[in-house]
Amino acid sequence: MASTRSRFSRCACCIPSRYSLPPRSGAAARDHVNRIEGRDWGAIFGLGLLGYYLSSLLDFSGLALISAGLERLVLFLYPTMVVVLSAMLFKRPIRRREVIALFLSYAGIALVFLHDLGTAPKGIVVGVMFVFGSTLTYSMYLIGAGQVIARVGAIRFTAYAMLIASAATLIQFFLTHRVAMIRQPVRVYELSLAMAVFSTVLPVFMLSAGIRLIGSGHTSLIGSIGPVSTIFMAQYFLGEPVSTLQISGSFLVLAGVLSVSAGSVKQDTLSRPGTRVAAADVGKPEKPRTDQDRSIAYGTLSSEGELDQ
Repeated sequence: MASTRSRFSRCACCIPSRYSLPPRSGAAARDHVNRIEGRDWGAIFGLGLLGYYLSSLLDFSGLALISAGLERLVLFLYPTMVVVLSAMLFKRPIRRREVIALFLSYAGIALVFLHDLGTAPKGIVVGVMFVFGSTLTYSMYLIGAGQVIARVGAIRFTAYAMLIASAATLIQFFLTHRVAMIRQPVRVYELSLAMAVFSTVLPVFMLSAGIRLIGSGHTSLIGSIGPVSTIFMAQYFLGEPVSTLQISGSFLVLAGVLSVSAGSVKQDTLSRPGTRVAAADVGKPEKPRTDQDRSIAYGTLSSEGELDQ
């Protein structure tokens, strides 16, 4: 149950920041004026549980069983899952480029999986299944979030969804642990606070600022550094082994995911002549685009659409 305690500490530290989001100007200010309808409250509640609570629970459960490098690579597959889910839900054809990207991505995961299987075989299959489930639920969340964000605005949606997930995590903790378990060493709360600030809250705003300054396409390319850097940081800080097989698999995953992301950015840009996919565009309803188009765009452009402010 260590993963539950870790999530409890991080969520508890995050709650104040989610209540203190300052009002903004422009599109963000309009988010605070528009009233949220009943159906949107239901969607926010469900998506918050799916994309933040359940996805986080599965991710932490899997991370306890597999290496940080493999976990990060499996999580990085979500754009490819969005492509598959969009084809299943919206009857959207999968193009040849996307088929090749899917093959590269999952071939890369297979290589990294074989590497980890040889070094730490115990529990690795269950761990990968947990993280894969986390990636799947997050992909479903991204597809559903696009439509809701377009109606209620990104800031309010993100803040309320994360608050709902935090509340669910706290409820789970008190249902499965004794209240005395709140008493942890000071070091635990120091690390939890650091995770809440530097790994949860600040990335939301930094990603949004990056999209505004350089656009979502370039932001996606720079964000691809994450999985590779995780492998080397895990080696440095956690002592996890790194091999040629693991590096090769990582680059296959990156090649596949970036191929899907680049194609999605290009498709979305071409559908809106004279404009750039940017943060200011995310919260604005666009009449020429259907809910289906909006869901695909938000999902395949990763969490940029959801975190846009």
